[in-house]
Amino acid sequence: MTDLGELNRSTPPGAADPVKTLLHRHRDLCEQAVDPLEIAAGLEAHGITDRTAARFRHRDVFSLAEELYARVPRDDAPPRPAPAATTGGPRAGWAVLTLLPGALCVATVTALRLTHGQTRLYAAATGILAVALALRAALRRGPLSTRSDIPPRSTTTSWTCWLLGYALLGDGLLDAAVTGGPDGLPDGTAEGDWPLTVAPVVALALSCAPAAWTAHLLAARARRRLASSRGLEDFSASVRPALIGVFTLFLGAVAVLLTATAELLDEPLALPPTLALGGLLFLARLLTIHGFAHAPKVILTVTATAQATALATLFAARLPGCDALATPVQTLTAAWGPAALPTLTCGTAALALLIHASRTLARASAHIGPEPRQ
Repeated sequence: MTDLGELNRSTPPGAADPVKTLLHRHRDLCEQAVDPLEIAAGLEAHGITDRTAARFRHRDVFSLAEELYARVPRDDAPPRPAPAATTGGPRAGWAVLTLLPGALCVATVTALRLTHGQTRLYAAATGILAVALALRAALRRGPLSTRSDIPPRSTTTSWTCWLLGYALLGDGLLDAAVTGGPDGLPDGTAEGDWPLTVAPVVALALSCAPAAWTAHLLAARARRRLASSRGLEDFSASVRPALIGVFTLFLGAVAVLLTATAELLDEPLALPPTLALGGLLFLARLLTIHGFAHAPKVILTVTATAQATALATLFAARLPGCDALATPVQTLTAAWGPAALPTLTCGTAALALLIHASRTLARASAHIGPEPRQ
């Protein structure tokens, strides 16, 4: 907001041509923009709102941006790029890629159920590697990829792996730790001393496809509204419900996939923790796609740390004189079961990211710029 404050002080109400001062301060933005929408988004990023535009004798930021765009000579300006792929139909390439993680995860689970001993270990290792590579490919192209002007980052990868690992192993380990175990390592089944819960992980892998489709819908909606809106407030008011809608649609898809996988794998329906984790990862990816990677990194780090700390307190309580350390987790587990911990941590984190996303992704500047990698 410093730039806006300086601009207001340097532009007295009686200035003959206040737009000229604004053009001087943002000349680089105005010269490099390929259309007025980019200027409007840039002004918004600098704190200029529709109300502020009245100081420059315009009804909103969009009309102010149009005048700024018109004032800059454009004899050598590059042609406007073709419409973005996210506004048209889905491409077969990314549509197929988003199906691979779920398909390979299903194949891995099937292999684990048909093998035993060392062969099962090899099947698990191969399957995990294949799913990871497929997921990496799905996140590098299409609606789930970052914009081409944002360098790929893997800062949240380790925390995401922890959260998925907890969904697979955490409830079994927590339940065993509360009762004094575990007495051995997981054997890849749901009946062992350290049971696995496979259905949530399979459902989340399968949800990669609906995540891409809902992200595509949000991008298309935002682009259409950006072209038709006549004010920043109007744009935000139309995009915010779209964000809530695609988030709800994604959670519905996860619920359907989890119900089906839990039934096929004959596992309990762990709906609350899976929806909380799925919603958290989806919102983190949406924000990262649009260049807001800091909040997802912080939230995922805090969430994973909270889960790790909760497990650590159970084992630390076994030391002499440290019994009280396990009381909070034991009380929570006794009241609501092992699934309460991931539901509470991931649900709180998802709510925080949803509030943050409803503010940041409702800005026009979040939807202006190079397109996702296709």
